[in-house]
Amino acid sequence: MRTVLIEPTENPKVMKFVADYNLIPGSLELDRNSDISEIPLAQELFNYPFVERIFITANFVAVAKQDTIEWEHVAESLKNVIEDELLANPRIYLQKKKEMYQIYAEMTPNPNVMKFVSNKLLIDGFVEVKSRDAAEEVPLAQAIFNEFDFATEVFISDNFVAVTRDNSVEWHQVMMTVRSLIADYLQNGGTISNLEPQKHESPVEKIINRDYTEDEQKISDILNEYVAPAVENDGGKISLMEYDEASKTAKMLLQGACSGCPSSTATLKNGIENILKQFVPDLVERVEAVNG
Repeated sequence: MRTVLIEPTENPKVMKFVADYNLIPGSLELDRNSDISEIPLAQELFNYPFVERIFITANFVAVAKQDTIEWEHVAESLKNVIEDELLANPRIYLQKKKEMYQIYAEMTPNPNVMKFVSNKLLIDGFVEVKSRDAAEEVPLAQAIFNEFDFATEVFISDNFVAVTRDNSVEWHQVMMTVRSLIADYLQNGGTISNLEPQKHESPVEKIINRDYTEDEQKISDILNEYVAPAVENDGGKISLMEYDEASKTAKMLLQGACSGCPSSTATLKNGIENILKQFVPDLVERVEAVNG
């Protein structure tokens, strides 16, 4: 409970209600014509018809009343109202509810990469930071690099952050600390990225700067429908980067947790290659991985 003291003033129409801390910088003078939509304290006080004006500055609230009522009958009630409202909104203005981020850690097929998943969308698309020097425009990645010497790469996509570690630590030693840093950073309103996120639908266009041919589009459509969701669930990204019609070879761009993953080659050979052979046997015979 906030402690408020009642202090008379030289003006018999005005009573001061003094708090034990500074309420606001500057001052507010309010009457019944003022915009008080963001000031719950004023809303509550003006519910009393005898309250004419409210003055808030430093550590007190001064209330001016009509002559038709005596302070001895209402001062204590107003004091209780002010105490309750200061408890709910200590800085007078309506407190905006912070967006609550819940973060949980999730293993990926790459033992060096841990995925930290949020209950809220972080960015629409993805951003990949491959080194500390490249983190300047991605403040969340910069915060991770600044705090953890073992962090080598950061991949941010939709509702998760995938962090790559070096061999100086094991994830069970640092997982909770990284999770806490990411959660606190987001909870405090930290900027995630100043870069425009790459779009999931055709991220390869930013790299090779060309449109897909008709055959490439067929291959890409199959990847997007049957392969990409599972890969993204593991904290990675896969796209068709290049297609050689003569050798029927499709080169895949791997990003995020998939990049450099020990199981990437096996996954491509045993999974993706088989899927493409099944759906477009006339187009694909081999699949190669290119780490992004």
